[in-house]
Amino acid sequence: MSKIGRRPISCGQVKIEIKGREVHYSGKNASGVHVLPEGLVANFEDGFLTLGVAEKTNARDINQNWGLHRALLNNKISGAHTLFEKQVKINGLGYKAILKGNVVEFSLGFSHKVNFDLPKDVVMEVDKTGQSITLKSFNKELVGKVSGEMRLLRPVEPYKGTGIFVVGDVIRRKAGKAKSA
Repeated sequence: MSKIGRRPISCGQVKIEIKGREVHYSGKNASGVHVLPEGLVANFEDGFLTLGVAEKTNARDINQNWGLHRALLNNKISGAHTLFEKQVKINGLGYKAILKGNVVEFSLGFSHKVNFDLPKDVVMEVDKTGQSITLKSFNKELVGKVSGEMRLLRPVEPYKGTGIFVVGDVIRRKAGKAKSA
Protein backbone atom coordinates (compact mmCIF):
# COMPACT_ATOMS: atom_id res chain seq x y z
CA MET A 1 0.00 0.00 0.00
CA SER A 2 1.15 3.51 -0.74
CA LYS A 3 2.10 5.59 2.28
CA ILE A 4 2.40 8.85 0.35
CA GLY A 5 -0.92 8.34 -1.44
CA ARG A 6 -2.84 8.22 1.84
CA ARG A 7 -1.74 11.67 3.01
CA PRO A 8 -4.41 14.38 2.69
CA ILE A 9 -3.73 17.41 0.51
CA SER A 10 -4.41 20.76 2.16
CA CYS A 11 -6.25 22.95 -0.34
CA GLY A 12 -6.29 26.25 1.54
CA GLN A 13 -7.89 28.93 -0.65
CA VAL A 14 -7.93 26.81 -3.82
CA LYS A 15 -11.39 25.84 -5.05
CA ILE A 16 -11.75 22.11 -5.74
CA GLU A 17 -14.50 20.44 -7.76
CA ILE A 18 -14.60 16.70 -8.45
CA LYS A 19 -16.35 15.39 -11.57
CA GLY A 20 -15.88 11.65 -11.83
CA ARG A 21 -12.16 11.00 -12.31
CA GLU A 22 -11.42 14.69 -13.04
CA VAL A 23 -10.27 17.03 -10.27
CA HIS A 24 -10.83 20.67 -11.24
CA TYR A 25 -8.83 23.23 -9.24
CA SER A 26 -8.84 27.01 -9.34
CA GLY A 27 -6.60 29.40 -7.40
CA LYS A 28 -5.23 32.92 -7.67
CA ASN A 29 -2.23 31.86 -9.83
CA ALA A 30 -3.57 29.02 -11.95
CA SER A 31 -6.48 26.74 -12.67
CA GLY A 32 -6.71 23.42 -14.43
CA VAL A 33 -7.81 19.81 -14.47
CA HIS A 34 -6.02 16.68 -13.25
CA VAL A 35 -7.37 13.38 -14.59
CA LEU A 36 -6.94 10.42 -12.25
CA PRO A 37 -6.30 6.94 -13.63
CA GLU A 38 -8.94 4.22 -13.32
CA GLY A 39 -9.04 2.81 -9.83
CA LEU A 40 -8.32 6.05 -7.95
CA VAL A 41 -11.11 8.01 -6.31
CA ALA A 42 -10.87 11.58 -4.98
CA ASN A 43 -12.78 12.85 -1.93
CA PHE A 44 -12.96 16.48 -0.79
CA GLU A 45 -13.97 17.23 2.81
CA ASP A 46 -13.22 20.11 5.21
CA GLY A 47 -10.59 21.74 2.96
CA PHE A 48 -8.62 18.51 2.47
CA LEU A 49 -8.45 16.37 -0.65
CA THR A 50 -7.75 12.66 -0.24
CA LEU A 51 -7.12 9.98 -2.82
CA GLY A 52 -8.32 6.44 -2.30
CA VAL A 53 -8.47 3.16 -4.18
CA ALA A 54 -11.77 2.02 -5.69
CA GLU A 55 -12.99 -1.33 -4.44
CA LYS A 56 -12.94 -3.36 -7.67
CA THR A 57 -9.39 -2.77 -8.89
CA ASN A 58 -6.15 -4.69 -9.16
CA ALA A 59 -4.26 -3.46 -6.10
CA ARG A 60 -0.76 -3.92 -7.52
CA ASP A 61 -1.32 -1.81 -10.63
CA ILE A 62 -3.04 1.05 -8.84
CA ASN A 63 -0.59 1.21 -5.91
CA GLN A 64 2.21 2.00 -8.33
CA ASN A 65 0.40 5.18 -9.41
CA TRP A 66 -1.35 6.20 -6.19
CA GLY A 67 1.56 8.11 -4.61
CA LEU A 68 2.58 9.56 -7.99
CA HIS A 69 -0.81 11.11 -8.69
CA ARG A 70 -1.09 12.40 -5.12
CA ALA A 71 2.27 14.17 -5.52
CA LEU A 72 1.34 15.58 -8.95
CA LEU A 73 -2.01 16.82 -7.67
CA ASN A 74 -0.40 18.33 -4.57
CA ASN A 75 2.09 20.26 -6.74
CA LYS A 76 -0.69 21.58 -9.00
CA ILE A 77 -2.87 22.67 -6.09
CA SER A 78 -0.05 24.32 -4.12
CA GLY A 79 1.18 26.03 -7.33
CA ALA A 80 -2.31 27.44 -7.89
CA HIS A 81 -2.06 29.15 -4.50
CA THR A 82 1.66 30.07 -4.19
CA LEU A 83 4.33 30.26 -6.88
CA PHE A 84 7.29 27.89 -6.89
CA GLU A 85 10.74 29.56 -6.81
CA LYS A 86 14.26 28.53 -7.77
CA GLN A 87 17.40 30.61 -7.25
CA VAL A 88 20.08 30.36 -9.95
CA LYS A 89 23.54 31.86 -9.38
CA ILE A 90 26.17 32.77 -11.96
CA ASN A 91 29.77 32.74 -10.74
CA GLY A 92 32.66 34.05 -12.81
CA LEU A 93 34.45 37.19 -13.89
CA GLY A 94 32.28 38.98 -16.44
CA TYR A 95 29.56 36.31 -16.32
CA LYS A 96 26.07 37.81 -16.15
CA ALA A 97 22.51 37.64 -17.44
CA ILE A 98 20.37 40.40 -18.90
CA LEU A 99 16.60 40.06 -19.31
CA LYS A 100 15.28 41.48 -22.59
CA GLY A 101 11.54 40.85 -22.81
CA ASN A 102 11.04 37.09 -22.98
CA VAL A 103 14.69 36.38 -23.91
CA VAL A 104 17.61 36.14 -21.50
CA GLU A 105 21.02 37.16 -22.85
CA PHE A 106 23.91 35.44 -21.06
CA SER A 107 27.55 36.56 -21.11
CA LEU A 108 29.40 33.39 -20.10
CA GLY A 109 32.99 33.85 -21.27
CA PHE A 110 32.34 32.66 -24.81
CA SER A 111 33.19 34.73 -27.88
CA HIS A 112 29.45 35.35 -28.34
CA LYS A 113 26.36 36.06 -26.24
CA VAL A 114 24.05 33.12 -25.50
CA ASN A 115 20.31 33.77 -25.89
CA PHE A 116 17.82 31.74 -23.88
CA ASP A 117 14.05 31.84 -24.52
CA LEU A 118 11.86 31.75 -21.41
CA PRO A 119 8.58 29.81 -21.51
CA LYS A 120 5.47 31.97 -21.16
CA ASP A 121 4.52 30.60 -17.72
CA VAL A 122 7.89 31.39 -16.09
CA VAL A 123 8.64 34.80 -14.58
CA MET A 124 12.30 35.71 -14.14
CA GLU A 125 13.93 38.37 -11.99
CA VAL A 126 17.61 39.37 -12.28
CA ASP A 127 19.43 41.43 -9.67
CA LYS A 128 21.43 44.52 -10.63
CA THR A 129 24.75 42.60 -10.83
CA GLY A 130 23.20 40.10 -13.26
CA GLN A 131 24.58 37.14 -11.29
CA SER A 132 21.53 36.18 -9.21
CA ILE A 133 18.42 34.93 -10.99
CA THR A 134 15.04 34.06 -9.47
CA LEU A 135 12.64 31.88 -11.47
CA LYS A 136 8.95 31.77 -10.48
CA SER A 137 6.02 29.78 -11.83
CA PHE A 138 2.92 27.92 -10.73
CA ASN A 139 4.30 24.80 -12.48
CA LYS A 140 6.98 23.12 -10.35
CA GLU A 141 8.17 20.88 -13.17
CA LEU A 142 8.64 23.82 -15.54
CA VAL A 143 10.71 25.81 -13.01
CA GLY A 144 13.01 22.83 -12.51
CA LYS A 145 13.33 22.23 -16.25
CA VAL A 146 14.20 25.86 -17.03
CA SER A 147 16.77 26.06 -14.22
CA GLY A 148 18.34 22.81 -15.44
CA GLU A 149 18.56 24.08 -19.01
CA MET A 150 20.21 27.29 -17.79
CA ARG A 151 22.74 25.24 -15.82
CA LEU A 152 23.66 23.32 -18.98
CA LEU A 153 24.68 26.55 -20.76
CA ARG A 154 27.84 26.74 -18.62
CA PRO A 155 28.23 23.89 -16.08
CA VAL A 156 30.27 24.61 -12.97
CA GLU A 157 34.00 24.12 -13.54
CA PRO A 158 35.45 21.93 -10.73
CA TYR A 159 38.76 23.80 -10.20
CA LYS A 160 37.65 27.45 -9.98
CA GLY A 161 33.92 26.98 -9.35
CA THR A 162 32.86 29.26 -12.20
CA GLY A 163 29.65 28.63 -14.10
CA ILE A 164 25.89 28.48 -13.53
CA PHE A 165 24.41 26.56 -10.62
CA VAL A 166 21.13 26.27 -8.75
CA VAL A 167 21.25 27.29 -5.10
CA GLY A 168 21.35 24.13 -3.04
CA ASP A 169 23.40 22.12 -5.55
CA VAL A 170 26.50 20.44 -4.17
CA ILE A 171 29.50 21.66 -6.14
CA ARG A 172 32.39 19.25 -5.90
CA ARG A 173 35.63 21.19 -6.00
CA LYS A 174 38.97 19.62 -6.92
CA ALA A 175 42.39 20.53 -5.60
CA GLY A 176 44.64 22.29 -8.07
CA LYS A 177 48.11 21.29 -9.17
CA ALA A 178 50.43 20.86 -6.20
CA LYS A 179 53.70 22.83 -6.19
CA SER A 180 56.88 20.82 -5.91
CA ALA A 181 59.74 22.12 -3.81
